[in-house]
Amino acid sequence: MNGADALIITLADNGVTACFANPGTSEMQFVAALDREPRMRPVLCLFEGVATGAADGYARMTGKPACTLLHLGPGYANGAANLHNARRAFSPVVNIIGDHATYHRGFDAPLSSDIAALSAPNSVWVKSAETADSVGPLAAEAVAASQEAPGGVACLILPADSAWNETTVVGPVLAASPRRAPDLTEVEALAARLKAARKPVLLLGGAACGEDGLAAARSHRGGRCARAHRHLRGADGAGRGPVRAPTGCTISPRWRWGIWRAWT
Repeated sequence: MNGADALIITLADNGVTACFANPGTSEMQFVAALDREPRMRPVLCLFEGVATGAADGYARMTGKPACTLLHLGPGYANGAANLHNARRAFSPVVNIIGDHATYHRGFDAPLSSDIAALSAPNSVWVKSAETADSVGPLAAEAVAASQEAPGGVACLILPADSAWNETTVVGPVLAASPRRAPDLTEVEALAARLKAARKPVLLLGGAACGEDGLAAARSHRGGRCARAHRHLRGADGAGRGPVRAPTGCTISPRWRWGIWRAWT
């Protein structure tokens, strides 16, 4: 078993069973290992933006992370726009980003770049597997990090030699921390303020945009419901009543945090 095998086994053990891939030569060990793990479904994408967009959409619809396979820093950069969208929506996505062999980094090859710096702005977790033995444990960490409330993008940098070197280490199965239960005192205070308001507006985000959240929000008569600009998944269609999207305004990160705390 090499590092790539340990990576894919660990991903599958932790519930990641879809891989949207745009591989290059640095990722051939990972591609070969895909054939040896029947639980992982690989989907070849002809552009990195397709891979990252598909992983984001998969997470939104299934509620669990998929992984991407990207070729070095430039490959990540090609898919960064959809990872920005994933970050804004708190989508759980795990990016596997190939890199040159650790001993080759010092030669500044044509596609060399600071992958950690490129991926950090859109990510909640970024680490590099510097040895084959570290690949599995870090893969488990990446999956758990992507699912930590409220969810986000995790990036595991995979040097080529960490993928092809032999190892006996498979990562553990890690569970994300449970979501925090709401403070009932805070909920009661918010309910009192809604009842007292003349024209209340409920600004929804996160899980509150799903069926159960919208049903609870609409049970408050006399107020309007609006969704934050970026949300994981919204329940729309006939019979659900109007849910307006805010227009002409930008919701600050501080407000997003407050919305998430109140509704997840």
